[in-house]
Amino acid sequence: MSLFVCRKEVSLTAKGKYEYWLTPEGLLLLEGWARDGLIDEQIAENMGIVPSTLYRWKNEHEEISEALKKGKEVVDRQVENALLKRALGYSYEEVTKEICENPETGNLETKITKKVKKEVVPDTTAQIFWLKNRRPDKWRDKHEVNGNSGEKAVEKYIRAIEEDMRK
Repeated sequence: MSLFVCRKEVSLTAKGKYEYWLTPEGLLLLEGWARDGLIDEQIAENMGIVPSTLYRWKNEHEEISEALKKGKEVVDRQVENALLKRALGYSYEEVTKEICENPETGNLETKITKKVKKEVVPDTTAQIFWLKNRRPDKWRDKHEVNGNSGEKAVEKYIRAIEEDMRK
């Protein structure tokens, strides 16, 4: 008579199994996916759950919510920095290399043949985007008129036209 010990392997991503995602390994994985730029729907798919379950878990388990936030902050900072760099312009050095055979050793070696300093001019679209989002009070397209000052301006304009017509 032989005795078999069976152990059921539970998938770490099985529905309803939020426990794994609360472990250090699970939280690190969630943070990494967020840092890689995945949106919540993609992260939920990677976890083997539907997005509504992820949203519920984020509300019920602060650790999951914090891991995702922490990962997304890194990417958001990188994008902010890239946008600012593009808005202000920057310079970089372009290096041209050539692979040559060393006549003494017969080995292939990389040789720098040219270095050129390049300039990237500031991008006005990036500047406008930055200013509209960072300084909406001064740069948004629509400006709100307080109270009825707009009505008063219209009335004043009409009176000026009427006076001109009388002259």
